[in-house]
Amino acid sequence: MLRLEFPGAIYHVINRGNYRQAVFGTEGARKAFERCLFQACEKYGWELHAFVVMSNHFHLAVETPQGNLVTGMQWLQSTFANRFNTLRGERGHLFQGRYKALLVEEGSALGQVCHYLHLNPVRAGLVSVDALRSYRYSSYWYLWQKPERPSFLRVESALVEAGGLVDTPKGWSVYADYLEWQAAEGPAGKNKAYASLSQGWALGSSGFKQALLKDHAVAVEAQAWGSKEVQEIREARWEQALKVALRDVSREERQLAAKSALWKVRIAAKLKDTTDVTNGWLAEKLDMGSGFYVSKHVGLLKKREGGI
Repeated sequence: MLRLEFPGAIYHVINRGNYRQAVFGTEGARKAFERCLFQACEKYGWELHAFVVMSNHFHLAVETPQGNLVTGMQWLQSTFANRFNTLRGERGHLFQGRYKALLVEEGSALGQVCHYLHLNPVRAGLVSVDALRSYRYSSYWYLWQKPERPSFLRVESALVEAGGLVDTPKGWSVYADYLEWQAAEGPAGKNKAYASLSQGWALGSSGFKQALLKDHAVAVEAQAWGSKEVQEIREARWEQALKVALRDVSREERQLAAKSALWKVRIAAKLKDTTDVTNGWLAEKLDMGSGFYVSKHVGLLKKREGGI
């Protein structure tokens, strides 16, 4: 199945543990996945409208301004799987296979998906609606923890589509009442109605789906993420990020010849955290020898400074 990608596309993404195993059954695993998810959002410029991590699966409502869902999901799932298996001394596939990604129309359809994700712990019988804000690994928890929110988390999508609510304590309280109604009466809570939010290929109006189908033939030809033109766009973004990083540490490009400089390793680490830059490109631009050298020294730096 072709992944339809374009700048600004919004998706409801779902995947489960292999053989439905509880890959997120521990606090540490859920925390590690959330960290990987947030790193993916930073690296690939994603906007996260909602998310929830359950014991054996996850849901995301994610927007891709750069049209890069496939690349970002490959990084997210492989990075988490590698970290998970390394910590536990295990091998093999962590997820059941290819993730499901339903295209979502902006507006009421996106809002419905956000409500559906927020109510997942309630439908699973893990918490009551009244205690939902205590479920830690969900965007609903961050709704009530404004200082803790990452910049790419867009909680306003759920609030606006719940009746034009605003991001204030009063708005959060009204949204809690709205979810209580959804759990009892609304389409994000009723079993037969909410099932449709995880099925099919697109969620939204018939006009939205028809427009996607009309553009689908063009999209087939546009799946050229390895093409020269797209590669040039990606490298232009990396160049800009490098210029900003050099300016931040008061360095100039002519100083990049200092092969063993720690500040270059720090720049490489920053770009790897905030973009989808390759080790090979960094090695060439930073004059650091090889991609292997970049990967090795960035890894050592993060280990020394307590990062992952």
